[in-house]
This record gives sequence, structure tokens and C-alpha cells, in this order.
Amino acid sequence: MKQEGTTQEDATLFEPLLRTGKGFYVTVAVLVILIAWGAYALVRQWVLGLGVTGMNRPVFWGVYITNFVFFIGLSHAGTLVSAILRIVKAEWRRPFTRAAEAVTVFSLPFGAGSIILDLGRPDRVLNVFLYGRFQSAIMWDVTCISLYLLSSVFYFYLALIPDIAMCRDRLNVGPLRARLYKFLALGWTGSERQYRRLDRLMDIMAVWLTMLVVIVHTVVAWIFGMTIVPGWHGAFIGPYFLVGAIFSGVGAVIITTVILRRVYHLEDYIKPVHINAMALFHLSLSLLWLYFTFVEYFTIFYGNEPAHMVVFNAKFWQEFSPMFWIMVACCFVIPVAILSNPRTRTIAGAVVASIFVNIGMWLERYIVIIPSMARPRMADIGSYMPTWTEWAVTLACFAFFALLYTLFTKLFPVIAVWEMHEARHQSVPEAVGRVRSYMPGATASSLPEE
Repeated sequence: MKQEGTTQEDATLFEPLLRTGKGFYVTVAVLVILIAWGAYALVRQWVLGLGVTGMNRPVFWGVYITNFVFFIGLSHAGTLVSAILRIVKAEWRRPFTRAAEAVTVFSLPFGAGSIILDLGRPDRVLNVFLYGRFQSAIMWDVTCISLYLLSSVFYFYLALIPDIAMCRDRLNVGPLRARLYKFLALGWTGSERQYRRLDRLMDIMAVWLTMLVVIVHTVVAWIFGMTIVPGWHGAFIGPYFLVGAIFSGVGAVIITTVILRRVYHLEDYIKPVHINAMALFHLSLSLLWLYFTFVEYFTIFYGNEPAHMVVFNAKFWQEFSPMFWIMVACCFVIPVAILSNPRTRTIAGAVVASIFVNIGMWLERYIVIIPSMARPRMADIGSYMPTWTEWAVTLACFAFFALLYTLFTKLFPVIAVWEMHEARHQSVPEAVGRVRSYMPGATASSLPEE
């Protein structure tokens, strides 16, 4: 597939890179203020110590570790929507791929960074690299997340190269951005040979990243599951975390793409049919999440092991019960009620459901971590209440994520232009041939050529 000339449709995708309205500067200013507030709180924490947080003995993990698990879960959105759907040749994925990959790349650093925020002495993170031992699940986690980050950035960059070359050749921008595009394009000319190599390499990376998705969040879960802490120690925690990560990640992709659709007027690319497909997928994940949650807690209830039942009762009937039942409402009751009804499964309905899902999944991480630490086996009952410092740093992390995403949309097209060209000229005929091959009497000649 050769590099095409600029069309009117392409101009719509490149327009956000050339025109910037007041809303962009207002958004950036608000995000910078939130980041500055969080930075002040973080510096104050480093100076005064972790005493300014709500963490204590025995609850020495709190909101920061909750954010760690949550952001790592969000990062699975890009791999799922882009890599896995690429493997199964789901053509409706194309308007979502870049937005989803950007969620992965920009959320992973905040997941890994939340571990550093939790340390009273951030310099001690170097001990993991200097004296780390692979007998510890912490080292498994560091290795997997580092590998996942590098692989995701590489996959993200691969898919950007053809569009960066288009920016280099077609956009009338300043000399600094022109040099940036020229450097990042790596001499791309858009030849058939280059596209064949790109497709082959992206297929390989898609399979590799699909495997990493399973490994990474399973290992994240093993940080908890490999201990003997009540409520954590169990073989089921790995797949339970994985399903929750994909669940929240898909919700993040829906929210992000709908915002991009509205702000950059991409209604011709991100259509209701695309949102409907993602919403149905989200609905199935909500049902799957309910199954995993039921199995997890029913196993604990049926086993009736005293230490585990103390944590179970704290979640279901005692001080953590409001959060637990709000989590159930946000992750199951509300999204199923909205997405199972065709009249409410609209673009707005999908966004509302996704917002509730992500609120519920953040609460789920909190509910997994805090009650088990507040009900230790051989110590007094503990309590935990996050302080303004933790909330300020948390808000700054989300604001920083949004800022990076916003700046990205002003440098590169948010929809993969070259993939839309590929869909129009190659994938549509292949899909027609594939459907014809399913019909009675189809012959080998009706199959699409590779």
C-alpha cells in the first residue's frame, strides 16, 4: 500500500495538529495547576515523611498501592483493543487502536511510579536493582512491568511511523516540529515492502503483547497472592485481577475515544456502531467480572476459615461494606442496566457506564488491599483514612496522565490514518471474500488472497 495524497477525510484527522483553540490552553492550565498541587503535597511528604499520610501499622499500604494496581489495569486497554483484536481481525477496532495504545503508554509510568510514591525513602527503589532477588514476587513484578512498558512503547511507535511520515510530508509546521517528524519517521517512504514488513512486525508484537497482558497482571496479583495474608492468599487472584484490569481498561478506552470524537469532530470515524460494539464487549466483561467476584467470595464463605472470614465480614457487613456494595453497583448493576437495554446503549450511555465501572474498579482495588491489612492474623484491628496529601498526589497522577494524552493529540493524529487507508483498500475486499467463503457452495477461489 503506497503513501496516498491528502484527502478531505485525512485533512480532518490532521486538523487538530494545525489548529489550537482556547479550550486546549484552558485544559492544559487546569491540569498543570492540579499537578503543581500534587507536586507540593509530594515534596511535603518527602520532607516530613509518611506520617502526613493515613498509612500506619498495620495498614502500611493505602491509596498509592491502590493506584498502582488501577493504572496497571488501565494499561491493558491498549493491548486488548489493538493487539488482541488485530490478531482476530476485528475490523471495527481501527478507530480505537491509537487511542487505546496511548492509554497503555501513558498510564503505565504512573502505575510503576505509584510504588515509588509509597516509599518513605524513594532512593531505596535502587535497592531493587542492586540487591533484588528473584525469589521475591516484587522482582517478578519489576521485570514484567519493565518489559511490558518497553514492548508497548515499541508497538505504539511502530504504528505511528507511517502517520509521522505523512506529517513530515504534508503539514506546514514550524521548523522544530518539522525536524521532530523527520527524525521520528526514520526515512519512511510508504513503499509496499515497508508496509509488508510493518504488518509482519506488528503481528508478531501483537502476539507477544497479548501474552504479556496475561503475565503482567497475573504477576501484579501474585504480589498479594503469594503472601499468607487473609483475603489475598489464593490461586484465583491472578485471573481475577486480569479480568478486572481488562474491564476497567475497556471502559477507559470508551471514555477517551468519545471525548476525542466530540472535541476533534471525528463523528465520521468513530461512529455509533463502533461505540455499540465496545459497549457490548463491556457488557460481557461486566458479567464475567460478576462471575469471578462471586466465585472468589463464595469460596471464602464456604471454606469458613476464621482468619479469612474476619476479612469477609469486614467487607460485607462492617465498616468496609458501603464501599463494597457501591463497588458491586458500579461494576455490575449500573453498567448491566444501561448496556443490556438497546435504548440506553447509546454513546452517552456507554460513557456513563464506563465512568461508573472505573469508579467501581478503583474501589475494588481499595477493597482488596485495605481490609486485609486492617484485619491481620496476629495483631490488633487497624484502621486507615487517606489524608489530603494522598488525594492530592492521586489527583495529580490522573491530571498528569490527561496532560500527556492532551499534548499527544496535538502532535500526532489520534486515529491511525494509514490503518484507515488499509481498511478501505485492502480489508474491505478481504472481509467480503471471507463472508462469501462461509456461504454454501463456496470454492477455494472465493477465499481472499493473503
